[in-house]
Amino acid sequence: MTGARTTPAPALDRRHVPADLPDRIRHYIDGAFVDSVDGATFDVLEPVSNEVYVQAAAGGAADIDRAVAAATRAFDEGPWPWMLPRERSRVLHRIADIVESRDARLAELESFDSGLPITQALGQARRAAENFRFFADLIVAQSDDTFKVPGRQINYVNRKPIGVAGLITPWNTPFMLESWKLGPALATGNTVVLKPAEFTPLSASLWAGIFEEAGLPQGVFNLVHGLGEDAGDALVKHPGVPLISFTGESGTGRLIFANAAPFLKGLSMELGGKSPAIVFADADLEAAVDATIFGVFSLNGERCTAGSRILVQRDVYDAFVERYAAQARRVRVGYPHDPATEVGALVHPEHFAKVMGYVEIGKTEGRLVAGGGQPEGFAFGNFVAPTVFADVAPEARIFQEEIFGPVVAITPFDTDEEALALANDTRYGLAAYVWTNDLKRAHTFAQAIDSGMVWLNSNNVRDLRTPFGGVKASGLGHEGGYRSIDFYTHQQAVHITLGEVHNPTFGRT
Repeated sequence: MTGARTTPAPALDRRHVPADLPDRIRHYIDGAFVDSVDGATFDVLEPVSNEVYVQAAAGGAADIDRAVAAATRAFDEGPWPWMLPRERSRVLHRIADIVESRDARLAELESFDSGLPITQALGQARRAAENFRFFADLIVAQSDDTFKVPGRQINYVNRKPIGVAGLITPWNTPFMLESWKLGPALATGNTVVLKPAEFTPLSASLWAGIFEEAGLPQGVFNLVHGLGEDAGDALVKHPGVPLISFTGESGTGRLIFANAAPFLKGLSMELGGKSPAIVFADADLEAAVDATIFGVFSLNGERCTAGSRILVQRDVYDAFVERYAAQARRVRVGYPHDPATEVGALVHPEHFAKVMGYVEIGKTEGRLVAGGGQPEGFAFGNFVAPTVFADVAPEARIFQEEIFGPVVAITPFDTDEEALALANDTRYGLAAYVWTNDLKRAHTFAQAIDSGMVWLNSNNVRDLRTPFGGVKASGLGHEGGYRSIDFYTHQQAVHITLGEVHNPTFGRT
């Protein structure tokens, strides 16, 4: 690794520490902030300095028990599940209004806690509001199926909330990804227990005040902080939690799948990715370079849908690599609070060490054309220069394994068949990006790639109505739009006979 791990005082003097930070972070259970039953806490670091800035309550099985009991009471006795969709919709719209009105503060805290550039954190805060607004509208507009057999039968579908939803969320764009699960879970009338990532607990704690102000009934939302192996494991194994929605890495997803199986829980899991971006010779190279730079370096590269394997047709390979490397070297690394910053600090020293380990591996597996260490002036904290390796073989670890940082591998191909084989040569299957002006090729590739989502001549632009999810090691199930409504509700078929009853006759003399 390049760059000494030092902490120059003048550099840290230029960091931004938000005013009015909490003196501790606590659970929120049944309408009150509480400490852990056993009083346990864990350290929370800020990623520019890796200094401890607060202690958070470390939840365990006893805290999960309390939260599930509160959520169960709110479901069984409270008004929330039985409200009309329009009534729940009004509360969700108020939540969206509050989030929008506080977007600058939310972004400031998220940027400080996670290392995200402030402009990108602001966009994520606004997207969180949009998630609530989308599901507030969807539950009012949705219609359920009715099937008619004229003169004989009508069949229709009832949707019912399931109960206590267990939500386990990651540390990349935490506030937005929490809203992605909270919005549909609450819209459909469930109560929830949220277990946010331990690296980034700060913004999750803001939901309590937002929900109270919006009028969400007591006990509907519960929050338990803690380590995945303690609080998360207890939530997955709790018999009073019938469904789990998890976003995180694939190894943890396999463990959750195994631990949830004895309880036959409903599972939705959005897991890791190693997504290909395929650039054909006929593509708009300038647009492809711009999009693939953004696709792997935005959000500090800490994004599951990052196009971190770029496959380029050999006719334009050298020109693409040259332009890509030059632009990657110009990507602005800086303090997360600086509006000019395009790549901030990685979330935690453990993750920094993992990413830098892959950078060192990459130096033995490819040709380093940009980055490769900590950027000049930022040899402290968790800063990593945008790093580009060219001429990477398909069997290389940096081609096959999810790095989850600002590191990209570029590989040449000659034919369409070779491009497709390389694109599918991974255990993951979350997203893919295809750059070509050949309409037939674009649609053919979209169908042939093993991934849950494909973008043609586009970066990652999401329509909230569409399904989000992956195949292979990238996940189980889909959320987004009506798929989220399906996951968070039971669908009950009701059958009505009209006119004469038509029964087979048994036992009549």
